[in-house]
Amino acid sequence: MKKYDCMTNEELALRYTDGDNQAFDELLTRNESKLYDYILFVVGNSEIANDIFQDTFVKIIVNLQEGRYTNSGKFSYWMIRIAHNIIMDQYRMQKNENIVEPTHDNDLRNLSVQSVVQSNHEDEIVKTQVLKDVKRLMENLPTPQREVVYMRYYQNLSFKEIAEITGVSINTSLGRMRYAILNMRKMARENQITLQVS
Repeated sequence: MKKYDCMTNEELALRYTDGDNQAFDELLTRNESKLYDYILFVVGNSEIANDIFQDTFVKIIVNLQEGRYTNSGKFSYWMIRIAHNIIMDQYRMQKNENIVEPTHDNDLRNLSVQSVVQSNHEDEIVKTQVLKDVKRLMENLPTPQREVVYMRYYQNLSFKEIAEITGVSINTSLGRMRYAILNMRKMARENQITLQVS
């Protein structure tokens, strides 16, 4: 698939709409991990995440085949937006099961942690513990707050991009982040957790 290596996601998507099935295979290979990690983070259950992942790619295929994708340079965000909508639809259909709420076994260890402090070994140990504490606190945030924190700090999306993906205003995205930070600080105080890296 060397001929696809230098193509963007958008170019691959448009080639697929023109009948090139190998272009879609490359698109799937490039994006499946990012998409699955996002879904798993939000729903916290691998079986449900697998189902939603499959539903998302079916919907992506249908939308591409029906010409509902235009090259906006934001294929990844478009894809995550579809996953977000499917998660929210399932959440609405199964309100009582709380499929997107945090669970005790929500495993966040698969998230990559960027280096924050590069001084000595002691600082690394402290930083690692702080980030583990932050992830534990994130598990207890309401889903909309947890989602915006994940998109902002683990996917490096802007608040404008988060607003587009989740279908809310920028102010709502900012508000969710603000409440997430306030809630995490409150939980940290209540549990006597220090969230500062020196």
